[in-house]
Amino acid sequence: MRSLLLKAGATCLTVAATALSALYVTAHLKNPAAPLQPAVLTSSQGAQVSALGGKLTVGPSVTPSNVQPVTSTYAS
Repeated sequence: MRSLLLKAGATCLTVAATALSALYVTAHLKNPAAPLQPAVLTSSQGAQVSALGGKLTVGPSVTPSNVQPVTSTYAS
């Protein structure tokens, strides 16, 4: 009898959690006006953060160069 009550309680809790999460998801639909990605830093932009040891400047990590592009990736 005790195990039957435990199984019934666990089943009710699972069904209730599933129903409540389904209600939550349908109430919070995707906003079509929201941006898909965050803004990207350009070369003129940079963010500085001051910390205990000094300053950290965050900027673009890819910079142009004059190196010839790789045209083949053949390896034997």
